[in-house]
Order: sequence, then C-alpha cells, then structure tokens
Amino acid sequence: KTTNREESDAEIVERIRERFDMLKDMTKAVKKGDVRAMIVSGPPGVGKSHGVEEVLDRYNTMQMLGGGQQFEVIKGAMSPIGLYCKLFKMADKGKVVVFDDCDSIFQDELSLNILKAALDSKKKRTIHWNTDSFKLRNEGVPDQFNFEASAIFITNLKFDKVKGKLREHLSALESRCHYMDLTIDTDKDKILRIKQVVGDGMLNNYKLSDEVKEDIMDFVDVNKNRLRELSLRTVLKISDLAIAFPTKWEAMAENTVMRRA
Repeated sequence: KTTNREESDAEIVERIRERFDMLKDMTKAVKKGDVRAMIVSGPPGVGKSHGVEEVLDRYNTMQMLGGGQQFEVIKGAMSPIGLYCKLFKMADKGKVVVFDDCDSIFQDELSLNILKAALDSKKKRTIHWNTDSFKLRNEGVPDQFNFEASAIFITNLKFDKVKGKLREHLSALESRCHYMDLTIDTDKDKILRIKQVVGDGMLNNYKLSDEVKEDIMDFVDVNKNRLRELSLRTVLKISDLAIAFPTKWEAMAENTVMRRA
C-alpha cells in the first residue's frame, strides 16, 4: 500500500482474522507434510498456540484409531540431548513437533544444529549425535536417525528485531522455515483481536450474562495501559473473578491483573 491513511478498526480486525485463517491453513499444510516447518511470531496471549493446536487436535481425533500420538507440544526449556530424543520419538512422516515458547532452544548452539539438520532442505534429513551418551543407550535411541516429521515454532520473538549472535542463529532457522508474523504490534491491534475472540465465543462456557461480559471487555479496554498483560489470558482471569466475586470483581481485578498506579 502506498497510502498513509490509517487503518480503520474494521480493517485491522479483518487483517488479523485473515492472518489467523492463514495460520490454520499453514498448520494443515504442515500436518500433511507439504510444508516442512513454520515459525509463528506474535505477542503473548493472542491465541497463537490455540490456533495451531485446534487444527492438530482435529487430526489427532481422526487418527487416534490408527494409534500413536500424532503431535506433541513442547514448552519451556529443553537440553540438546532431550531435544534429540524427542525428535527421534516423533520422527515419522505425518507427525508434528510443536515448540511453544521454547526460545532458549534458539540460543543453544548444539540444539540449533540439531534443528538445522532436522529441517534441512535435502530430501533425506539425518540427525547425528556425535558423543557417547548413557542416556541414549539407556533409552535405546540410535546415534543417528532420519527425521521425516514436521515442526512448528510458536514464539513471542520478532526475528527481524533481534540483534547480535542470536540473530545469526535465527537466520539459519528462518531460512529453513516459513515465517508467519501475525501482525499484532500495537495495543490497539491487541484489544481488537481480544474483542474478536470474545465475540467469537471465547466466554461461552462462563455462566455470565452478556451484560457482565460487556463490562469485562469495557474494564479491559479502559485499563489496557495498566494491565500486567493485555491478553486473552487476562480476560479469562477477570472472568474467573466475575464468577467468584459477582459484586466486587472489579476491585479484585484492580489488585490482581493491574500494575499499581
């Protein structure tokens, strides 16, 4: 676009919805093996993981009859040898390994080399473990194997904003993956995304009146600059408070989900 006209709220919502629809389509392509790997980047608490897991869960249910776990979500820190063993376990064609918020893996040279081998663009992707290991022998994991599965990385990092040595590491990974930025960069984007997800029924399981749900969204909107985190998780926390303390949830929320003035 060459115009500098500001996007309307409706256009922002449409842009973000389009991105999340694309995320679902890309996840399906990863599951089929048409796309080997994907990096999904966006701020915390906007539904990145949910978008991916929803699609994979559907496949899991369909394939459960065939036995075996079709995808696994890995969260938090992981050692290189732990990563190697996990990839071995999930190495078959049609399986998907989802790394959710595992940014420490990107900073470890050995882990990164393992991932680079796993996602290589060659037809045959062989991963090697070059030192003797009791853990591998103990678990019956060979010191090399072919990886035929796919991978999805869900991260809060914006790769192009990262500097220094980590940037080189991320470039190596990025060149092997499709990179999806969900384009939720401002508080305005976030609040519109949150309203969209709530409007799509996120609070349907909560026994709250429509009026209270509206009050919750107004509370989030008015206090967006003081919330500890502007996210879907915060809306769920406030909804929990509205169930537990129908008459004083706002006072409770001010003390739990907001930073002190």
